[in-house]
Amino acid sequence: MRAVHFGAGNIGRGFVGLLLHEGGYELVFSDVAAALVDAINAVDSYTVHEVGAGGRDTVVTGFRAINSAEHPDLVVDEVAIANVVTTAVGPTILRFVAPHILAGLALRDPAAPPLQIMACENAIGATGLLHDEIVALAGDAWDALASRAVFANTAVDRIVPAQPEGAGVDVTVEPFFEWAIERPPFGDDPPNIPGAHFVDDLAPYIERKLFTVNTGHAATAYLGARAGVETISEALADDDLAARVTAALEETSALLEAKHGLDPAELALYRATILGRFRNAELPDTVWRVGRQPLRKLSRHERFVGPAAEAAERGLSVDALIAAMGAALEFDDAEDAQSVDLQRMLHEQDAASFTAAVTGLEPGHPLFARVEAVVAARQAELGPAGE
Repeated sequence: MRAVHFGAGNIGRGFVGLLLHEGGYELVFSDVAAALVDAINAVDSYTVHEVGAGGRDTVVTGFRAINSAEHPDLVVDEVAIANVVTTAVGPTILRFVAPHILAGLALRDPAAPPLQIMACENAIGATGLLHDEIVALAGDAWDALASRAVFANTAVDRIVPAQPEGAGVDVTVEPFFEWAIERPPFGDDPPNIPGAHFVDDLAPYIERKLFTVNTGHAATAYLGARAGVETISEALADDDLAARVTAALEETSALLEAKHGLDPAELALYRATILGRFRNAELPDTVWRVGRQPLRKLSRHERFVGPAAEAAERGLSVDALIAAMGAALEFDDAEDAQSVDLQRMLHEQDAASFTAAVTGLEPGHPLFARVEAVVAARQAELGPAGE
């Protein structure tokens, strides 16, 4: 069995690739980073180091890497004969992956089992997005190719921090992971991925993860940065900061209970598990790494505005989520382009214009005025031209 994985970074090697290896797949990584591709091809094994309670080391073998920028034809040939294709490249990069997959499908033996495609991204419906990109590229030719692939959305969760210097292609991760995959697209032939679980309805799993893990991680980063702490674990060692993050996650849990009927006791246990993971001092994750790209994280369907908007529409509390958004507005990192843009926009736009542009909320939405007020308060702190 063969799996082609787009994105040979830390998530690709330390999570998705690891589980595919454990499922017996020969791994073919595709990436555009020449140095990384060369480093992978220079070794015949790498180790995934789990740090924290219950952690273990796992050696991965049976892999190689292709530079898709230099040798797209080789990637296409691998896709044509693969059993599984996965991605961990970021949702905005899927459109660059789509042409390789489409070309591989065109070369695929029509009698072969359909290629099983899963985009493992921090986004709702990422595989659906990849599917749409491929279909749009194919145009009228898609009808003849559609039976050669099946597409399943997934929800993935594993913390992979910035790696230590000199680690090579080894990867340090936390012991916890979750990979939930839609069952129906596969019929009676799901991929063999040990540790993954297949579900009939993925939406609750995706939103539980995004609105707990992603919301909680970002809230910890922005509140921690404002308080002057350096790491995520240090932020949650502060009782006041931990209480603020907990309050935000209680609000997202209330939404998940109302929307999906999830059990409140199970949600409370899940929140506690997530916060326990963030407290793992052996994962040296900084508030600056986790907080980067604040404009994306404040956008309409992301980890703050997404759940807060739905909660506000239901009349649920959003006080703690709005407070976390206020902390995000103070995130000021000269090395992060979005942070620089965020601060510039706060100087150049009035509060209403900024709120509409960044959050995507309509002025009449029940959340709009609350967010606008937080924006205006931040602008008042900055003063004219940031003085």
